[in-house]
Amino acid sequence: MKRFQVAIDGPAGAGKSTVARQVAKNLGFTFVDSGAMYRAIAWMILQEGGQVSEPKAYQLAQNSHFSLHPQGVIVNGRVLTDELRSPDVSNLASTIATMPRVRQALVVKQQEIAEQESVVMDGRDIGSHVLPNADLKVFLTASIEERAKRRLEDLAQKGLSVDLETLKTEIAARDLNDQTREFSPLIQAEDAYLLDTTQMTIPQVVEKILVLCRTKMGGEE
Repeated sequence: MKRFQVAIDGPAGAGKSTVARQVAKNLGFTFVDSGAMYRAIAWMILQEGGQVSEPKAYQLAQNSHFSLHPQGVIVNGRVLTDELRSPDVSNLASTIATMPRVRQALVVKQQEIAEQESVVMDGRDIGSHVLPNADLKVFLTASIEERAKRRLEDLAQKGLSVDLETLKTEIAARDLNDQTREFSPLIQAEDAYLLDTTQMTIPQVVEKILVLCRTKMGGEE
């Protein structure tokens, strides 16, 4: 079967990474969590004291070596997984993602991966910018209330305590950040399939996307 690209976009907390990871596993494709790259840069900056600037973030994006990991990303040989999901990393990553030069550097790395093998890549601008010719584009969304509840459960499983209202405020702020940034904002690509997951379980969302994939592939496994 020829190389196949699946682009899954959507706002913070829509379940993109969880869904994309399972879709990729079912199809035998490579899962690419583009957001983990931005989070990794945020994590590195926080380790150095948290003073963020575009030149510094760009230098890290340009010079760091990224490789794939099932639960996160490997940066310069270091495996980063749960470290990438803290509120501090999430908030700083949202700021870093507005920096044009940083996005340009990481987009090149993401496109290089997608050129080599069949992928399921999730993020904010995959279908609209990173993989504009993807075979299937899906835009996942859900209400802010539902996304905040999901994030609360996810953080609780990691032993982190966060107030629901605080999460709702942070998610709304990230939505605004993502949608209004000048370079490559969060938008639904014209040819993307819109899927509201507010009332859906993860298995239901995964199965829906698998059906779309198999239809696009003409029934081939």
